[in-house]
Amino acid sequence: MIFNVNGHPTYCYTGGKAFIATQPTVVFIHGVLNDHSVWILQTRYLAHHGWNVLALDLPGHCKSAGTPPASVEEAAQFVIELLDAAGVKMAVLVGHSFGSLIALQTAAMAPDRVCQLVLLGTAFPMKVSAALLEQSLQEPHKAIDMVNVFSHSTLAPPPSTLGPGTWVYGGSRALMRRVLASNTEVNLFHRGFKACDDYAAGQSAMARVPCPVLFVLGRADQMTPPKAAKVLLNCAADGKVVTLDCGHSLMTERPDGVLQSLLEFLPRAA
Repeated sequence: MIFNVNGHPTYCYTGGKAFIATQPTVVFIHGVLNDHSVWILQTRYLAHHGWNVLALDLPGHCKSAGTPPASVEEAAQFVIELLDAAGVKMAVLVGHSFGSLIALQTAAMAPDRVCQLVLLGTAFPMKVSAALLEQSLQEPHKAIDMVNVFSHSTLAPPPSTLGPGTWVYGGSRALMRRVLASNTEVNLFHRGFKACDDYAAGQSAMARVPCPVLFVLGRADQMTPPKAAKVLLNCAADGKVVTLDCGHSLMTERPDGVLQSLLEFLPRAA
């Protein structure tokens, strides 16, 4: 589905179902060099069980036009404007990695628009090593290989991912290469990483979030280890933690676990 946001088309995957304004809405926000497709299992399930689903492509990524956000705050403002364009007064926000910071900042900037918040593979501060930042700029394909090693704890996915025998490492690498190639004017890898590295408002943002917050963390996550989420968890007014046996790529390595965590946290759709 395409929404016009700031004069640019923004693509949102709806899980194969029509968008119905009277239904509750969940907005899914991807991380660096990802797109809407990383949420395939969770979005399709919720869309067929009474929820509106909007799994967006951030501006300048894949099917969405516009300028890629250079900061978490800029991306959060975009999410608020997307809610306006879609006519959604209040939504659940679900974000992974960079997307988790965007979801957090959105909830802080517009607390009356967010009823629940889910942060997957999150951390604060979400610092990126100087070497990886430089490599994402100068040799992005080598950086993609490095990040995929750090993001996965297994090479063999469960059947619920994309089917038995799927190579999760190769699939994730191919997705990141495709997203990188989708924008020939801006290095999406370096821009996204720098936005994560620069974000300094995590604690103050969480202090302004009144809604319940679910943290879904990977026990073997080398990109954002579970202990790196403690700062945000300690600031949350109503926080809950679920830890899954996987790496940073939670939706690929434990898609059923991520879905079950959402179902236990979200209210039953009317």
